[in-house]
Amino acid sequence: MEDVKFNPIGYVESPFKELKDIPSESIYAKDKKAIIHIKEEYRQGLKDLDKLTHIIVLFHFNKSREFELITQTPWSDEKKGVFSTRSPRRPNAIGMSIVKILEVVENKITIEGVDMLDSTPVLDIKPYNEKLNP
Repeated sequence: MEDVKFNPIGYVESPFKELKDIPSESIYAKDKKAIIHIKEEYRQGLKDLDKLTHIIVLFHFNKSREFELITQTPWSDEKKGVFSTRSPRRPNAIGMSIVKILEVVENKITIEGVDMLDSTPVLDIKPYNEKLNP
């Protein structure tokens, strides 16, 4: 089997400097703004991004070191399988957030609704269409 490797396309400049400050989901941080700094070699890939209202940001939980297959969420006493939760403690430590685009200038995407730690590596960005995803 082949090893899978990802190279970040950029990094998040976020108001959240410590893990304890991050909300559990981006819907709980609707007013929190951040900037995604895209590496220069990927800048052309931002063409037409400013025509979108929202994007899906795939990122690496780079501060998560271990994972648990059975976990407990903060709002329930019931233990659940990690794949039925949004826990950052996952086998592949990949996160996903839907955020609102405020502005795209050069290689910077200003977003709202951030739930990512400062300096979080961004793996990919995909369009989000609210009409298709109610």
